[in-house]
Amino acid sequence: MYHTWMRYFTPSPVHHRLGLVCLGVGLQHGTLPTVGPRTLDHHVAVVVSAGSGWYLGADGRRTTVTAPALLWLTPGTPHHYGADPGTGWDEAFVDFTGPATTTYTELGYIEPDRPVVPLSDAAPARAAIGRIARAARPGNPLLEVETGAAVHELLVALRRARADTNADGDPVLAALARDAFQPLSVAEHAARHGMTAAELRTAVRRAAGCSPKDYLLTVRLGRAKELLAATELPVAAVARRVGYDDPAYFSRLFTRRVGTAPIRFREQQGRSVHGGWSTTVPDPEHPPTILPRSV
Repeated sequence: MYHTWMRYFTPSPVHHRLGLVCLGVGLQHGTLPTVGPRTLDHHVAVVVSAGSGWYLGADGRRTTVTAPALLWLTPGTPHHYGADPGTGWDEAFVDFTGPATTTYTELGYIEPDRPVVPLSDAAPARAAIGRIARAARPGNPLLEVETGAAVHELLVALRRARADTNADGDPVLAALARDAFQPLSVAEHAARHGMTAAELRTAVRRAAGCSPKDYLLTVRLGRAKELLAATELPVAAVARRVGYDDPAYFSRLFTRRVGTAPIRFREQQGRSVHGGWSTTVPDPEHPPTILPRSV
């Protein structure tokens, strides 16, 4: 005995140009029929939030699936899976496609080589899928954009919920961010963690989807933007604050990555940011509000 609800969508070519579109959503539970063997031309994320079952990949290996878990069904990959006939399982699935999937794969959010992913918690992913299901109401004029945006949210939720991810963030990334402004090479950063440079590159690539050098550059340029926008420090002083002794090199690097020179960036922010800056991070539970004027 099982229960199932599903909806399928056909986004227009214009919506496909957004980069990511939702093709369908479903909620099912019970002793569901076996799926496959089959091969799809798009991506599907199957979130199993209760129960157990199995997955059989193209290599012929059978993997036990125990909730909470994620099944990645990727284009061109033969697959075959099903819920345990004795216990069944509770699943939610989302079909999606678009050119953005290539980038999400490169960043490690989608893992074609890891079709069964243990999760620490399925609730955030189920919440994102619930938003897609609610958007599927008849006559919703925002259907394609709303569901596409929720797929982005789903991919982030699944990345955060991987059982091998620390809920407080990756300690290696936190340490790199802390030491980013020091004049250290990648090998020296690695040595601080008792790692080889190759091990650090693997860890950062898995956690952030980029090399240690790119991650450090992102942290440095983010801080440089804050200093340029919120202070009157000369560019040379900003460069030193973020770890560059050569201001000319910093300016070339900033211009190449940001697309505008540091001085120009400061001018743009000076014209567009009103009300001043605060160094206090707002509490999400009590965000800043605009108080009414007294009469």
